[in-house]
Amino acid sequence: MTAQAIRVLIVDDSAVVRQVLTSVLQRDPGIVVIGTAADPVYAMEKMNLDWPDVVVLDVEMPRMDGITFLKKLMSVRPTPVVICSTLTEKGAQTTLDALSAGAVAFVTKPKMGLKNFLEQDSADIVRAVKGAALGNVSRMKALSASMQPPAGASNAGTTTRAAGPAASRPEASLPAPRTAMAVTTDRIVALGTSTGGTQALELVLTALPRDCTGIVIVQHMPEKFTAAFAERLNRLVQVEVLEARDGERVLPGRALIAPGGRHMTVRRDGAHYRVNVADGPPVNRHKPSVDVLFRSVAECAGANALGIIMTGMGDDGARGLKMMRDAGAQTVAQDESTCIVYGMPAVAMRLGAAQSEASLQAIPGIIERFSASRWDAAARSAR
Repeated sequence: MTAQAIRVLIVDDSAVVRQVLTSVLQRDPGIVVIGTAADPVYAMEKMNLDWPDVVVLDVEMPRMDGITFLKKLMSVRPTPVVICSTLTEKGAQTTLDALSAGAVAFVTKPKMGLKNFLEQDSADIVRAVKGAALGNVSRMKALSASMQPPAGASNAGTTTRAAGPAASRPEASLPAPRTAMAVTTDRIVALGTSTGGTQALELVLTALPRDCTGIVIVQHMPEKFTAAFAERLNRLVQVEVLEARDGERVLPGRALIAPGGRHMTVRRDGAHYRVNVADGPPVNRHKPSVDVLFRSVAECAGANALGIIMTGMGDDGARGLKMMRDAGAQTVAQDESTCIVYGMPAVAMRLGAAQSEASLQAIPGIIERFSASRWDAAARSAR
């Protein structure tokens, strides 16, 4: 252990999980487990005596559930939390609740073969803890307060759109914007994010009008989680948010999120864009990968694209964003002052991939101006 080692507290009602996580984390010289607890009540007693840098937290425990504990923790002393959740639909919903409540990252665990799984995925677990330790968790609360949607920008009181079968996902379900929908959808916005991205994306998409340019998104998440994430966002924002399906059309007012465990690329289809969703090896340790998406946008959209790289650990997306810039696209990196983890944007800036940096609060306005210039150009060509 070094003086700079990350001090971790593990909170899980399973003795096996506590034992295996302790063993896995302490193999890394940069991490030390200062304690474990079988439930949140006992955990808080320990934390009052010795506060950790990162908490690894289960969400289903006796005496107090993990979400309640997380909310209490964030109100008392915001601390980076990594959620340890089961890879199920219920686990996905609960994990998203935890991320919304302030958790920085999460790792998944199966119901069976837990010990072998945790040991096989030890690199991901260590990476999540290290990424969480870099996170500024008190920053998101202030950002949320500064980005309250304007009057009338909420979906409250409107019919909720839910992702259903293909027949219920028509290609022309939006009302006509300022210019007729028949005008080519020749512009596209590509967003890439990771650690801290679920909260950041919610804030950005909530601030966008329903007629904004079509958006494609990679948020690093495993299977099951992206569908639940898309459904959650779709209930909160004006644009239609869907987990992408192979061949799906990119439309104004629609945001497509790459499915967990699959890569998403964009291709030109006449005057429009469609997404391809396919399996493949991880890129930069990720599937979906931001680089894979950005490279495809550079190739098929060129100067008709806007690329934005946001909060996250590592370098995924930085090189793809550079390809977009070289192809003539507008490129932006989220600035350090508003990132939960200033990793991916930092690499993008270092590579010269981003033309500029922007705060999280400014990103919706950048997308709106990009969308407005599209409609203005379309109106001129229609005259």
